[in-house]
Amino acid sequence: MEFATVLFYVFSSILILAAVQVITARSPVQAALFLVLAFFTAAGIWLLLKAEFLAIVLVLVYVGAVMVLFLFVVMMLDINMDKLRQGFWAHFPLAAIIGVIIVLEISAILIRGFLRPDNRVPEAAESIGLTKALGVTIFTQYQYAFEIAAVILLLAIVAAVALTLRKRKDTKYFDPAMAVKVKRSDRVRIVNMKSESSRNASQNDVKAE
Repeated sequence: MEFATVLFYVFSSILILAAVQVITARSPVQAALFLVLAFFTAAGIWLLLKAEFLAIVLVLVYVGAVMVLFLFVVMMLDINMDKLRQGFWAHFPLAAIIGVIIVLEISAILIRGFLRPDNRVPEAAESIGLTKALGVTIFTQYQYAFEIAAVILLLAIVAAVALTLRKRKDTKYFDPAMAVKVKRSDRVRIVNMKSESSRNASQNDVKAE
């Protein structure tokens, strides 16, 4: 047995255990951490299959962005797990049926691969996971589609920021544009007042007594 095959079985075992812990963990923080472990293990399997780009995307996008954000949200919110588990047994039959169907589909594919082993690798499949080949394809054949997708994502980010931007009443807001447009007369006002000496003040005090 080759070393790559041993690593594949080790990573697969860790991935299955981590996925089971994601479902069975009582704490949502622990479930999120086990999901991060599952993503890292899946990235290792992608590396063994020579799909470097998919492994890097899985780590950067899901682990570095999505899961970190999800973990912060879970830690900041006070989630009552008892209420979430109230409808577990009500939805369990449907979930079990879907799970069995998924297992049967995956088993059919794996059994067919073991029964009919084909070691021949297509020529086009040798460069699927290479980042260089993917970059050349994106920036030559699909350049306009890639730029349009980038503009759409940028618009989505700007729209999300604009929709969530709200003025709060409990915070002080400073508008730089109004500060630039202010005039001298708006800040300082000169008032004419009569001058008073200490002698006049003492005489007024004596008269008051």
